[in-house]
Amino acid sequence: MVTIKDISKKTGYSTSTVSKALNGSSEIGEETTELIRKMASEMGYLPNAAARLLKTNRSNNLGVLFVDEMQSGLGHEYFSAVLNSFKVEAERLGYDITFISHNIGNMPMSYYEHCKYRNCDGVVIACVDFNDPAVIELMQSEIPTVTIDHIYNDCTAILSDNLNGVKDLVHHIYDNGHRKIAFIHGENTSVTQRRLAGFYKTCNKLNIEVPDYYIKQARYHDPTSSALATRELLQLPDPPTCIMYPDDFSFIGGMNEIEKQGLSIPDDISVTGYDGIYLSQVLRPTLSTYKQNTEALGKEAAINLVNAIVDKKTYIPKQIWIEGKLLVGNSIKKIEF
Repeated sequence: MVTIKDISKKTGYSTSTVSKALNGSSEIGEETTELIRKMASEMGYLPNAAARLLKTNRSNNLGVLFVDEMQSGLGHEYFSAVLNSFKVEAERLGYDITFISHNIGNMPMSYYEHCKYRNCDGVVIACVDFNDPAVIELMQSEIPTVTIDHIYNDCTAILSDNLNGVKDLVHHIYDNGHRKIAFIHGENTSVTQRRLAGFYKTCNKLNIEVPDYYIKQARYHDPTSSALATRELLQLPDPPTCIMYPDDFSFIGGMNEIEKQGLSIPDDISVTGYDGIYLSQVLRPTLSTYKQNTEALGKEAAINLVNAIVDKKTYIPKQIWIEGKLLVGNSIKKIEF
């Protein structure tokens, strides 16, 4: 059985350097790490999980806490893409993944207890109720934690730039001549707050008046609530010429309601989505939306979580903002003045 000492002899690096490289430490240069890992792979090295846990007090197991209120699970295209990117990068760094829940069989336990039960070195948290005491307990624990799209105390947060995402959408709508813009937003979360701030701030700069009745609350990833909000907007005495939806999937409910009212997109009403999922680009007309960089979000989450684990004494929690990009579709009609 190939050991770290064998790899050390073969590469000429110390056992300490080999160990750190195999465990993804930022102390070791990228070129050296790749060389050591390549040699380890060629020699057929496989770390013994139990021995590694005893020696390093690390299991190389990362927890993933993902609780979707709409119960779409990994069918949630945005978060599934983020978590897939996280998984790919974590595996590249030599870590396994465990999904965290409240229960193991018939044994109830808190998220924190599950992480301890599975010997998770760290945990990434996405799409949960961040006000849940069980979530707060985990974030306040000694277990290194990275949150996605949420800022909490001393946890590293990987954040999609929602403020500028909405800003780009509003500018695009404005450039097409629209001044009556409605915004259907999701639940009251930090993501929603930043999107609303971006919406109002951009509209103010462009001198666009936004009546309160143009702002409707729905739920993320929920076509039913977006359909209801769409109906209310279309029934207004002075309806908007463009409706912004909380996400591409929720837009489906709006699209169905628009068609139900005998209207067409974009001739009678213009629309935009958010997320840039595959579905948005196969609809006809293609949806104008803002594509979040799911690959970068997941990758940064994995890199920072591993760094927090490996360099526990020197790692400094941070906020990392990830830019997306505007996808210009055919769902916005050009209005000429």
